Amino acid sequence: MALLRLHLLRPPPAALAAASSPWRRALPTTAPTTTGSRRLCSSHPAALSSSSSPSIVGGLLDYLNESWTQFHATAEAKRQLLAAGFELLSENNDWDLQPGGRYFFTRNMSCLVAFAVGEKYRVGNGFNIIAAHTDSPCLKLKPRSASFKSGHQMINVQTYGGGLWHTWFDRDLTLAGRVILKAADGSFVHKLVKVSRPLIRVPTLAIHLDRTVNSDGFKPNLENHLAPLLATKYEDTTGNSDDKKGSSSTKIAHHPLLLQILSEEIGCGTDEIIGMELNVCDTQPSCLGGGNNEFIYSGRLDNLASCYCALRSLVDSSKMSEELSNEKAIRMVALFDNEEVGSDSMQGAGAPTMFHAMRRIVDSLMHQSMGEGALERAITSSFLVSADMAHALHPNYPDKHEEYHRPELQKGLVIKHNANQRYATSAVTAFLFKEIARIHNLPVQEFVVRNDMGCGSTIGPILASGVGIRTVDCGIPQLSMHSVREMCGKEDIDTTYKHFKAFFETFSDIDRKLNVDF
Repeated sequence: MALLRLHLLRPPPAALAAASSPWRRALPTTAPTTTGSRRLCSSHPAALSSSSSPSIVGGLLDYLNESWTQFHATAEAKRQLLAAGFELLSENNDWDLQPGGRYFFTRNMSCLVAFAVGEKYRVGNGFNIIAAHTDSPCLKLKPRSASFKSGHQMINVQTYGGGLWHTWFDRDLTLAGRVILKAADGSFVHKLVKVSRPLIRVPTLAIHLDRTVNSDGFKPNLENHLAPLLATKYEDTTGNSDDKKGSSSTKIAHHPLLLQILSEEIGCGTDEIIGMELNVCDTQPSCLGGGNNEFIYSGRLDNLASCYCALRSLVDSSKMSEELSNEKAIRMVALFDNEEVGSDSMQGAGAPTMFHAMRRIVDSLMHQSMGEGALERAITSSFLVSADMAHALHPNYPDKHEEYHRPELQKGLVIKHNANQRYATSAVTAFLFKEIARIHNLPVQEFVVRNDMGCGSTIGPILASGVGIRTVDCGIPQLSMHSVREMCGKEDIDTTYKHFKAFFETFSDIDRKLNVDF
């Protein structure tokens, strides 16, 4: 089989001789570059657009490879905003905002709100917002993660969100997240950590021991069969002979070996680690793939692809002062945590984070103006784009889509509709969002779930009802949603970026032409 495989992978001599052959064009010519510990794909030729407009695909790959957890995604977004000249605010301090200013704040280092104030802003003008979420289905360490099974050191994990858990088996996994350290002076330090090497694995049972798995299906017990394997032997560092027998397995919260690995990664003593919140992560880097390098293969596309497109569109639509010189509204991006489990947390969309931010912004910009109902008027004039990934038509399962609403890869953003308000889109909000696409010659698709299937939801209805803001639900089409390894189309990333950027730059003018309540 190995010889046959090599023969199939080797190009014919004529193809090697012709530099212009399809084979040569399909192969990457330059490996992704690295700067320090950062893996950079933005200089890869295949990540660059062939059209006159630049592509953000390389930047997305960089962002995905940095953002193994919701904490790292927020920290990377923070780094990019600071580099772009945005001013970091604290929710605990007074805000002194000015027209033309660009600001942001984080909450829990897993939620972020960034905004740019138009120079022609007047009290009562609206907010144009794109919202997404930073979390993805994954496995998380339990508070007491140390487990011993048949002489093996195992990691106790709990499932987060609705993942395709069978895809986590036989993957080269590791851990990333945050830890709380106790400093020598008695203070406490919050620090992010990422173990880059393969550290743990969830092995499947050999077919010789499970003969009916292919006929009956792979049905693991998520409590008994999903624990990752860390090591085979417990090394005693305390001198306690009972520990060598594993009798202390109920007395320790985390394996000493795990604490040692984390401390080496962070550069601290094991006794300094007093708290942790770690996710299980796949170590395979995000990359381009497919015969024409037209797909993105990655974990966490749902929903970091939306986060990055939103972030870049805000930054790039407010780089220069003249780009805000005629803006009468406030451009905002809100990235929330915990969408995959219902959003009911202080860092989730169910919290009043965005509403409070809107109120504080209006209050800070009012100055001497004491207009009646300033915030209420602003909300009525505002518009929210709820951006979450969409289900593309699966070529092997076309019957899973409603016949006349079948979004495809590489065909543009998908507007989501649901009569039962699982999505917040209305005829008015869909029209306004499609009008942006029409003016800028951008493709757009529409999705409705089949009547005989359940419909998922997003943060759109939560924010629409909680704030009272007009909302359209949309998403980038993708396959393998909630798998450890997902995929989407490269062209859809650039189309989404252009659509979001056009939303920030032109929505205020379009919105003024439509009057619904008169």
